[in-house]
Amino acid sequence: MKAVIQRVDSASVSVDGHEMSRIGAGLLVLLGVERGDDERDADFLLDKIIHLRIFEDSDGKMNRSLADIAGELLVVSQFTLLADCRKGRRPSFADAAEPSEAERLYGYVLARAREKLPRVGEGRFRAMMKVSLVNDGPVTILLDSRR
Repeated sequence: MKAVIQRVDSASVSVDGHEMSRIGAGLLVLLGVERGDDERDADFLLDKIIHLRIFEDSDGKMNRSLADIAGELLVVSQFTLLADCRKGRRPSFADAAEPSEAERLYGYVLARAREKLPRVGEGRFRAMMKVSLVNDGPVTILLDSRR
C-alpha cells in the first residue's frame, strides 16, 4: 500500500461539482492499494500517518503528530500511485489491486481512521475527483507499507 501524505491548512474533494468532504488543518492522504495488500498493510500505514511527527511544536520543530494536534484527515483513493513507468510511455497499472479489493481496503482504512480521529473525510472510490489543498510547508511525504 502506498500513500502520499501532505500536511495541509485545508483540503477538499469534489465529484461532479459537488463537494464530498472538506477538512481544516491536518493531512491529505492519497492512497493506492497494491495487489497483495491486506489489513496489516492498512494498519501499518494508518498508524504511521496518525503518529508521524510532522507538525511544528512551540519551538518550530516538526515534533508533533496528527494525533497530538487533534488534526483532521482526508483520504482519497488513487490507484495511479501504483503506476509503473519503466517501459514505454504509457503507465502500467498491473500492480494495482483489483477494484473490489482496493475498495474494501480503502473502506477499512476509513473505518479504522474514524475510530482514532475526530474528523475523517473521504473521496468517492473510482470517481473522477477534483482535489484542492493548501499545502502547509510544503510538507509532502511518501509512505510504502512494503518498505
